[in-house]
Amino acid sequence: MALRELGLAGTVWLGLQRQIAVRKSATALSGERPTVHEHYQSFSVARSPTPPRRIVLIDDVITKGRTLLAAAARMQGQFPHADIRAFALIRTMGFERRVEHLIEPCEGVIRWAGGDARREP
Repeated sequence: MALRELGLAGTVWLGLQRQIAVRKSATALSGERPTVHEHYQSFSVARSPTPPRRIVLIDDVITKGRTLLAAAARMQGQFPHADIRAFALIRTMGFERRVEHLIEPCEGVIRWAGGDARREP
């Protein structure tokens, strides 16, 4: 809703909803974080007045990209012709010894690779 108030979104549709709670990745050990499949199973898609042509998924933090990959897959199943993109305010950097820039906008891709989500960069 804040994006619409800032003039950065024309239409806001809360189309993706959690039906089943999943563990928070931020508080889980790396081997205990929810899988893409768990996220996918937890989502449902709300009815849309008209099929959207473009969908932008918004998340606060992206680590591996599992949540966004599952959300995109769920939306793609419901709207196969939609162009689906994602935006995250923060991306984790892993175990960096030294952070060069606190603000470093980037553009990347999340793919399914080796049975898990892979974020580049």
